[in-house]
Amino acid sequence: MDSRRRAALLLLAISGGLLLGALWFQYLGGLAPCEMCLWQRWAHLAVIAAAGATLLMPRLLPLALVAIATSAGLALLHVGVELRWWEGPTRCSSNLAGSGDLMGDLLAAPLVRCDQIPWSFLGLSMAGWNLAITLAAMAAAAWTWRRR
Repeated sequence: MDSRRRAALLLLAISGGLLLGALWFQYLGGLAPCEMCLWQRWAHLAVIAAAGATLLMPRLLPLALVAIATSAGLALLHVGVELRWWEGPTRCSSNLAGSGDLMGDLLAAPLVRCDQIPWSFLGLSMAGWNLAITLAAMAAAAWTWRRR
């Protein structure tokens, strides 16, 4: 297997794992995502798509690296909002239950702010862990590709 495919597999595994972890926290851990969390999920889906395409066409690895860099940028943006380095989105997100009673669903849905940290481990929020792991994955994939 060539170095570009190995790098793509690494990105696929890391972004897939981070996305599964986010879904685990949401559906099993009860932590509703904020709007910026959802942005990061879309970025990881883009990494998965680009890394998957790279497995078929190895020359697409730079696209996967751009996608993971974008994911890291969004995570940094979210960390900055959490630490109040800059302002984030001014609207809140919520998960509607979808029971058919729109007003009741709206009133019962939790509002999730991007500048609040609902969970942290070793001093890092979920966005902080996402940033650290994504940067490490990006560096490891670039190193793997260049190592040949």
